[in-house]
Amino acid sequence: MGILSIKIRIGDRDYPMKVDENEEEVLRTAGRLLNETLKAFKDQYQIEDRQDLLAMVAFDSLVQKIKKENATAVAEQQLTDKLSYLNSLISKSISS
Repeated sequence: MGILSIKIRIGDRDYPMKVDENEEEVLRTAGRLLNETLKAFKDQYQIEDRQDLLAMVAFDSLVQKIKKENATAVAEQQLTDKLSYLNSLISKSISS
């Protein structure tokens, strides 16, 4: 895999980057989604200042990330509990 020189536009600025070929699509998708979110926040909250928009989007992104991490932790704990229960049932049936 080679290194590519790309530009990602965020807001009204281009950001040059050197990335692995296999990361290009993810970075372009992230840039597109970021711009869509910036536009949505601008329209919804009538915010014109780019720095305020970026701060709001960054904050919202972290809130969403934390919520997903918490949901994942809860799901993992539930799975662990169920596996422990099944393991105890199997152990009981084997020892009987």
